[in-house]
Amino acid sequence: MGKFDGILICTDLDGTLYKNDKTISRENKNAIEYFKSEGGYFTFITGRLPYYSLSAYNDAKPNAPYGCANGGGVYDGKAEKYIWTYEMPRNALELVKHIDNSFSDVGIQVCLFDKTYFVRDNDTTEKFRKTTGLPHLVCNREDICEPIAKLIFSSGCESTLFDIERSLKSHSLSSEFDFVRSSRTLFEVLPKGATKGLSLSKLVEYLKTDSKKTVAIGDYNNDISMFKSANLGIAVSNACPDALKEADYVTVSNEEHAIAKVIYDLESGALSFK
Repeated sequence: MGKFDGILICTDLDGTLYKNDKTISRENKNAIEYFKSEGGYFTFITGRLPYYSLSAYNDAKPNAPYGCANGGGVYDGKAEKYIWTYEMPRNALELVKHIDNSFSDVGIQVCLFDKTYFVRDNDTTEKFRKTTGLPHLVCNREDICEPIAKLIFSSGCESTLFDIERSLKSHSLSSEFDFVRSSRTLFEVLPKGATKGLSLSKLVEYLKTDSKKTVAIGDYNNDISMFKSANLGIAVSNACPDALKEADYVTVSNEEHAIAKVIYDLESGALSFK
């Protein structure tokens, strides 16, 4: 019997597992290996799709499938296949048309389960490609026929993102989708009910583990659903105000080996399940 038998830890990547320099500290890596060796399940839930998550998978070395697309899928990195996906309805492209016609300077990405189309470029989409290594696949919105995982609208201007949010939420189709701010420059449209929390629930089902022994760690608005789905929701101290407010517990920052801190606090009893 291991110290962490049956415990599932799901972490966000950027701003949580990753330091600001986009690396995982040795302290976190050592703690994760210790946690797994003592019977724990460790994985991540991210807004990324599997086709640009390979480096994260190799860095984090999860011993369970991971959540992707901000709740739109669960992927088995070892077998290199999805074990569950949540496809957007086809009328999602009406929202693309709406933003395309209403905002001339907003970046538009249509994310499929195996690639991303860039419908319109701006500075934020160019930065996104550099960060993720995605190829520059351009496609007109009218020509997209494959299953869609999510939509991403991006801008470096905070007020523009708030305008996008208001515009989408007032659209006649808004009740058929969910909306989430996933970073300072990105606003996403997801299938109704698709959240990181849903991915966590699907992982619990797949692993046949106890939902009472689940931990979620994150830093941003899109991690709040994970906090609510897990038995213990933990925000890093550098988290945004909404995430800090909704977490059950606040730990150290992503620069201070937050994952290791959580693991050792679970071991010592400083952290306990509700």
